[in-house]
Amino acid sequence: MSLILPSPLSLNFLAGFDPQFQSLVSAWISLMLVVVFVCFLVSEITRNYSQVDKLWSLVPLAYGWITVSAFPSPRLFLMASLVTVWGIRLSFNFYRKGGYHIIPWKGEEDYRWKILRETPALNGRLRFGLFNLLFISFYQNLLILLFSTPLLMAAMYNDAPLGATDLMAAALMLLFIITETIADNQQFRFQSAKRNPVENEQVYAESIRKGFLTEGLWKHVRHPNFASEQAIWISFYLFSVTASGQWINFTLIGPVLLIILFIGSSVMTEKISSGKYPDYPTYQKEVPKFIPRLFRGKKQV
Repeated sequence: MSLILPSPLSLNFLAGFDPQFQSLVSAWISLMLVVVFVCFLVSEITRNYSQVDKLWSLVPLAYGWITVSAFPSPRLFLMASLVTVWGIRLSFNFYRKGGYHIIPWKGEEDYRWKILRETPALNGRLRFGLFNLLFISFYQNLLILLFSTPLLMAAMYNDAPLGATDLMAAALMLLFIITETIADNQQFRFQSAKRNPVENEQVYAESIRKGFLTEGLWKHVRHPNFASEQAIWISFYLFSVTASGQWINFTLIGPVLLIILFIGSSVMTEKISSGKYPDYPTYQKEVPKFIPRLFRGKKQV
């Protein structure tokens, strides 16, 4: 029995689909719009613009288990379980960095929002308010919905049996969750040592001298956490491939837009780092951004 409740949202473009699937998509979009409204309203009132950041790792869990309740199947249960593992791990990492607070709308704000607020193009309450509405609150929530859509594809082809590609997707997703965990742990340990250099004198000594992390996974790529996050959702896309039998399908738009977001985010982050740390431009030349080189050369290719 489905737990999906009737939704007031009408989606005429789904008229040819099963009514249960229409209700599922309507529930997804209704949830997204509620989250958009709450994030925008709370961030404008509190001036803490990391409200979407707090929910980034939680909303896909809701999409996953709503879908399982509507179309229970081994594939969807596996997918929702993997998303839950991903979400709990990412939420813990956000928590230990101060992102969550006992008062829900408080917590550490991403430093990049403050920098963007001070840029000439976005300076001013109205301009940044529009940016908050259109990009921070709406677009980022739309992106979360889009990279979760392999769940919808699996629901559409609910009778398709589990196959080798499903197992490969699950193994890859777990692998990249592990590499992201390692990268985040290294970054957290480095930042802790950087704040308390006397207590952690031998931990990441070379990186502390430079001011930024260049050891562990960060020796091989400049953003192993970003690279792993992108790889997680590319792997998740493979579930839609095996469910539908189509290597290219509409759910590809999610990981593609996620990659574009991380490219833009890394450009901004590296611009800040280059201005703070004299050795960072050399690090950029010697170490790839996302994809490690199998054979290390003197220059980035």
